[in-house]
Amino acid sequence: MRGCEKPRLWLGVVLCVGGLSLAASAQLAPETALPEAPSTLMQSHAPVSRLWFPAPGESSPQDHPQPANRQDSDWNFVGLIKRGARDQKEIYSAPLHRQNLKWDALFLVATGGLIAADKYVPGAISHDHLAISQHISDVGLYSTMATTGVLYLSGIARKDEHARETGFLGLEALGNTLGVDAVTQLIAGRERPLEGSGHGRFWVNNAFNSSFPSQHSGLTWSMASVLAHEYPQPWVQFLAYGTAATVSATRVTGLKHFPADAVVGGVFGYFIGQHIFRAHSRFFHSRPHPRPSDHN
Repeated sequence: MRGCEKPRLWLGVVLCVGGLSLAASAQLAPETALPEAPSTLMQSHAPVSRLWFPAPGESSPQDHPQPANRQDSDWNFVGLIKRGARDQKEIYSAPLHRQNLKWDALFLVATGGLIAADKYVPGAISHDHLAISQHISDVGLYSTMATTGVLYLSGIARKDEHARETGFLGLEALGNTLGVDAVTQLIAGRERPLEGSGHGRFWVNNAFNSSFPSQHSGLTWSMASVLAHEYPQPWVQFLAYGTAATVSATRVTGLKHFPADAVVGGVFGYFIGQHIFRAHSRFFHSRPHPRPSDHN
């Protein structure tokens, strides 16, 4: 094997082992399974309908109490269908809220700039080792999925509610992101870097596997967001977000996507994961959230 390939293959192995080690680390003694949240989580809370950018000075969860039976009723099949439909409605409507419009404009401008520069990417990236980058992105996605699944199954087996919730919400975030990405890909119909002229034309390949946005990026970031919010220790956040960032980068270096595809997919995934956590995490809603006046 040529020397330049070895670091990339080892990076893929490290991502896989690291993801599974995260799942294993959650199987600590019950008294250590739920770490304290950092001050950033303790001091902020966004209503579930605010998906993209929580406004400063949010009120506490006590000002928006959850119905006592909402979480329990969501665990039957009909409840899960209703819960998924509710989440999709909140996800699609969030950018239309007035407090989010300025962030929407900024996001659109940044995306437009990336799209304008995308056409230069295929010619700037070497085509010699595309498969290596593609394998690394696959390993990153599948190791994150494995971590999420192991947490869910081990949480059931060990009666660890925190691990079970983390796994379930991670898979729920994945499902919601998959739905958003599929609709966006079908509408955008963008060519991939190695298709057509290589300029990433839109409304040409209207299918569920078109280039914009990157599903690998979106799905990994959605699960990473849930993992990092549920277990807000720095090393967990570094591993989860580091894996997601590596997946996004290697989708570009593997010429499976343009930078705009990977960035938009990652943004979608991160905020959908955050939404699912804030909307459904029992541990988040059970933690005390001081009112802004308490810090004056």
